[in-house]
Amino acid sequence: MDLLDRLLGYDRFTTERVLALCRDLPDADLDRDFDIGNRTIRRTVDHMLAAMELWTGLMAGERRGRSEPTNAPIDDLLARHAAVHDRFERVVREIAASGRLDDTFTDHYGIPQSYGATILQVMAWHNVHHRSEILHMLQRLGVPDLPDGDPQEWEHLTGRI
Repeated sequence: MDLLDRLLGYDRFTTERVLALCRDLPDADLDRDFDIGNRTIRRTVDHMLAAMELWTGLMAGERRGRSEPTNAPIDDLLARHAAVHDRFERVVREIAASGRLDDTFTDHYGIPQSYGATILQVMAWHNVHHRSEILHMLQRLGVPDLPDGDPQEWEHLTGRI
């Protein structure tokens, strides 16, 4: 397994795991206002997915704006995550296979970005950051047995090591 396989597998698995922890929460908890990030679990998840959709589209050569918050149930957000991660993975693998990680594209602000740094931005910074915020909100809600959410935990839980 190469580093890209690890990043993609870890990102998908860990986000799905965190979202699964939210499944049994009542809407009041999903929409409870916290003094962190996007303020609620639901808005934070919406934001994560909108960012993945945006960056995937931009890397694929599409010009489109951010999607609006959906206020969707967790199961719908899980399905949206599966779809956006599938597409993100296809685009990322095509870029890597064609040797374009150091090539650039123009983002929605007109700024050149490398494909490689954008891929890392989405998985290794943005998603990790917001998953941590969600885990913090879950901890404050008293949800027990929260995961660390780190790559080594992913390897052990999925039998890769």
